[in-house]
Amino acid sequence: MQFAGFTLRNNLFVAPMAGVTDRPFRQLCKKMGAGLAVSEMVTSNSLLYGSAKTQRRANHDGEVEPISVQIAGADPAMMAEAARHNIDRGAQIIDINMGCPAKKVCNVMAGSALMQDEPLVARILEAVIQAAGNTPVTLKFRTGWNKANKNAPMIARIAEESGVQLIAIHGRTRACQYTGNAEYDTIADVKTRVRIPVIANGDITTPQKAKFVLDYTGADGVMVGRAAQGRPWIFREIEHFLKTGEELPPPLVSEILQVCKEHLADLYAFYGEDTGVKIARKHISWYTKGLVGSAQFRKTMNTLPTVQAQLAAIDEFFGSLADRDSRLVYAEPEEFPQELAA
Repeated sequence: MQFAGFTLRNNLFVAPMAGVTDRPFRQLCKKMGAGLAVSEMVTSNSLLYGSAKTQRRANHDGEVEPISVQIAGADPAMMAEAARHNIDRGAQIIDINMGCPAKKVCNVMAGSALMQDEPLVARILEAVIQAAGNTPVTLKFRTGWNKANKNAPMIARIAEESGVQLIAIHGRTRACQYTGNAEYDTIADVKTRVRIPVIANGDITTPQKAKFVLDYTGADGVMVGRAAQGRPWIFREIEHFLKTGEELPPPLVSEILQVCKEHLADLYAFYGEDTGVKIARKHISWYTKGLVGSAQFRKTMNTLPTVQAQLAAIDEFFGSLADRDSRLVYAEPEEFPQELAA
């Protein structure tokens, strides 16, 4: 996919997810087939630039290009400064968050709350685009504030007129949070109204669903969020299915053990061992959900305090799986985690 001067591997995007799409996860998803991965949202509040969390979120050392950083806020001047700040630190694409439905974000009129104020949306977009200069700006938003106010087509028009180069739309309103099913009619409608690329997001959990959404909406690509947690190989599965119409076989247990261990090593290095062990727990839980014996394993895993103990337990668990079958076999329908996507 050609986008803003970049040649992407494909049209598969990793959704920005708070507490999930850190540098190790983005790198892993790119390695396993994603064309672009957007960072977890970075605050536009300059008073927090020095915090450990914000500094980690702005850390792109060694990251595969292009580097897309999502910023969040409700003040045009602060958002413009956040764009400049992140570009100075390596961002090659600035993504604006108008999709997060979390109360702590919406209560300060950021995230999807901005969709209630279209003039403010226009001012923010114009300020950020002017500040970004030659750096492309993208926008992620929802279908509307609630089901009675689905103004995504208007937001899309404002975005295009402001100079936004790509939009991603989650097929739910802010009021829907993550309940019910995503709808794609609004995304399809938006696609007919703008000339810039449109990326469809929401409930894309299988290769077949990705193809359906692309065909139904006419979108230029799809964005996968929660379904990639613990299953980053979903991107290569989708890529293969879109190219060939065939499903890849389930991955080898030995490969996923190696993927998991490399991911954890990256987490330990990125966060330090103490915090890394804590962060690793949720990822290990996602990797193992639905696999035979995983419920007891996860319960035990959450009590293990060290890197060595975690790695030994993972070796033992995946070793027991490999004794049963060389490939991953899920014992129950997969339930995808509910981590909030921005």
